[in-house]
Amino acid sequence: MSGLSITHLSRRFDTVTAVDDVNLEVEPGSFVCLLGPSGCGKTTLLRMIAGLETPSEGSIRFDGQDLTGLPVHRRDIGMVFQSLALFPHLSVGDNIAYPLAIRGVGRADRDRRVEELLDMVRLPGVAGRAITQLSGGQRQRVAIARALAVSPRLFLLDEPLSALDAKLREAMQVELRQLQQRLGITTIVVTHDQREAMTMADRIVVMQAGRIQQAAPPVDVYRRPATPFVADFIGQTNLIEVTLRDGVPHLLGQPCGEHRPGTASVRPEDVIVQPAGTAPIQAEVVFVRDIGSSVELHLTVGAERLVALAPAGLHPAVGDSVAVSVRAEAVTYFPAKLAFGAPA
Repeated sequence: MSGLSITHLSRRFDTVTAVDDVNLEVEPGSFVCLLGPSGCGKTTLLRMIAGLETPSEGSIRFDGQDLTGLPVHRRDIGMVFQSLALFPHLSVGDNIAYPLAIRGVGRADRDRRVEELLDMVRLPGVAGRAITQLSGGQRQRVAIARALAVSPRLFLLDEPLSALDAKLREAMQVELRQLQQRLGITTIVVTHDQREAMTMADRIVVMQAGRIQQAAPPVDVYRRPATPFVADFIGQTNLIEVTLRDGVPHLLGQPCGEHRPGTASVRPEDVIVQPAGTAPIQAEVVFVRDIGSSVELHLTVGAERLVALAPAGLHPAVGDSVAVSVRAEAVTYFPAKLAFGAPA
């Protein structure tokens, strides 16, 4: 099996380019998240894969088959929309059975498949209920079951969890990932939530302004971002103007010499905070945010502003001085020629 292959794919709407020369390979059975801010092109890309939008240029192939000009009903995909698009006048069972019914599957086989799918999404015995009797999480499961009814080769989801409350959303992220692993189905999810992408994906595709900034496993996107945009969008980071001397970024007021300028990304957990006077660089605490699992410190070092995590046993208050340093191995350096938001 060759998986999904997207080559030089673009989509233009009059003068607006929504997707700009995208190239992407998705391995069979993998879980990929298209991640980025609103308007970055991720939903348009998903809709072209589904056949709901026609590419302006480029091609889409799946398992060696050219899907580019193929109508939706011949693409062998299952799709869950952001709105879920369930039929309120049909029962849960009839909603799930709908794609089977329009394919001519007999009633007994449809009923059997519905019960199998309801067990799979942990909703046994609710086939006869009305959609309006279900909670948001239950409706989400029904939409997933309906999309999987015809055993598609490719599973596409567009912001499927965005309407759920935070706790249920996190629980559904885990359930969706576990279900995908059990089925081994190639899955692509659109989201703007980087925590959601980090939780579920084998590979995250970060998009900005219609182009792919980086496509890599979650840990690589977090620890080795390809551009300043990726560093800033994924999690929290400090972007600091630096110079490169002897191949090493020098930052936080350290002497630079006449060497190449650029930008460094430093995660808050990699800024070492100590009592004042224990390291050469001094910072002032300007804001403290206790978020339960950690305490965030907002610091100023000269003209620079940093976010760091307070170490255990150190409880500085606003106005206090602390000493700071940076784990050199955790610094990601971007040369000045790599503009913020420029694709890798």
